[in-house]
Amino acid sequence: MTTAGPVGSEPDPAPTSEILTRALELVPVAAQHFDVAFAATTQPCPWPKAYGGDMVAQAAAAAMLTVTDGKTMHSMHSYFMRPVDIGAPVTYEVEVLRDGRGYATRQVRAFQNGKAAYTCLASFAAGEPGGSYAAQPAPGVPAPDTLPSTAAYLADRAPGGDSTMTEEARAYWSGGRSFDMRHVPGPVYLEVDGGSTPHQALWVKPFDALRPVEGLTDAQRDLAALAYVCDYTILEPVLRVLGLPWAQPGLVTASLDHAMWFHRAPEPGVLDGWLLYAQEAVAADSGRGVGLGRFFTPDGEHLATVVQEGMIRATPGGH
Repeated sequence: MTTAGPVGSEPDPAPTSEILTRALELVPVAAQHFDVAFAATTQPCPWPKAYGGDMVAQAAAAAMLTVTDGKTMHSMHSYFMRPVDIGAPVTYEVEVLRDGRGYATRQVRAFQNGKAAYTCLASFAAGEPGGSYAAQPAPGVPAPDTLPSTAAYLADRAPGGDSTMTEEARAYWSGGRSFDMRHVPGPVYLEVDGGSTPHQALWVKPFDALRPVEGLTDAQRDLAALAYVCDYTILEPVLRVLGLPWAQPGLVTASLDHAMWFHRAPEPGVLDGWLLYAQEAVAADSGRGVGLGRFFTPDGEHLATVVQEGMIRATPGGH
């Protein structure tokens, strides 16, 4: 999809998934604290500090690069300690805590400007035969092609007024996040479209096929892509139940901690298509909220589960 620019200008380029794959480009550097280290760069966004999913995905990639015996990451548990600068390098130091026959464990700590900004533990499993069970998505979710894209939803909505949305924010929400996102019952950008229910769902799909990432297999890139996209909206069911759209004057949010479990490896090519991200608000109090989300393939296969606690600070009157 392209949008027209001013008269005499080139049209805006069609949105792609390249921002994600650029975020996953890690460069080996000398370790200062632990066993192995990599540098990565946070990607552009219209907010004061970098998107938290950059750190989760980059840390996941850093951990995966140190596990070379075929084990697959099955969980990661993260804490966000400091905001990270946009477009600036972050160093991910990996500590090899354990390499066992069935499981391996890594600690990853991200440093910027000489200070620790993020930390996580990641666990890897060789896999073995066992019983199987999977949660099922709620029935009756509309198909993605029946829902408006974010770009279509925001096309006729002007920045300013009673919202904090800028042209930059609208462009970012519409095409700057590597993924097309379509909400059920409706988005929470400028108002809580669909009411203050504690449940919502999104269909998410890369704007185009995910590109190869040097050093990662396609399967590892796909897990990192899930880790990347999950953070954009995981607090939205909490915002929804509190009646707070993203563009509410005075609203400030921040990721505090994050847990993710990868139950099943997506089949090749699955991440290039639509996934259903079913979400619910778990709790909200004392300036914090917890959201839970589950990723499903279109045929209902449960791929991953996410839980995140975030700071939600809404100043009355936006002051």
